[in-house]
Amino acid sequence: MVKNAMTADFLRSAYGGESMAHMRYLIWGEAAEKDKKPNIGRLFKAIAYAEWAHARNHFQELKEQKGDFTVPAGAVFGHTDTVENLQGAIDGELHEVEQMYPVFMEAAKFQNEKGAERSFYWAVEAEKIHAKMFKDAQDAAKQGKDMELGPVYVCSVCGHTTADNLPDKCPVCGAKQEKYQHFD
Repeated sequence: MVKNAMTADFLRSAYGGESMAHMRYLIWGEAAEKDKKPNIGRLFKAIAYAEWAHARNHFQELKEQKGDFTVPAGAVFGHTDTVENLQGAIDGELHEVEQMYPVFMEAAKFQNEKGAERSFYWAVEAEKIHAKMFKDAQDAAKQGKDMELGPVYVCSVCGHTTADNLPDKCPVCGAKQEKYQHFD
């Protein structure tokens, strides 16, 4: 149960941003597929799932907060080509890693909001990976190519994302291997 208004506001803002990222990545994934870059499209869809997990976690932390709220949340808008869409994704992820989540985590820590702190931590750890994956995809797209990409695995608990080997347990939240969603 969130006791502090500032942390609750931060959770709502993060929920809004993650929800919009989820939808934006689905839209950009479809565009990448139409641009004959199915692997980049699949990457967008996998990371969209991770953003859904982040939004769900933030929402769950707010389960005792009832009522209507105006939710200010930053979001990248625009829908152009795959290279530019990937730049929008990179910019959004880096904003979360470098600015948003560090501030939100410090406030939650200061206010002793352990659940919110955990939710923010899980999200920021995944966003670091997402920024790198989107940069790798953009490097290929800038050359007019699709990226090389095997299966992508996303932890349904915290959103940890990997295109390497499926871990026995999530390195971020400790969830078992069975909790990972596969995007082949």
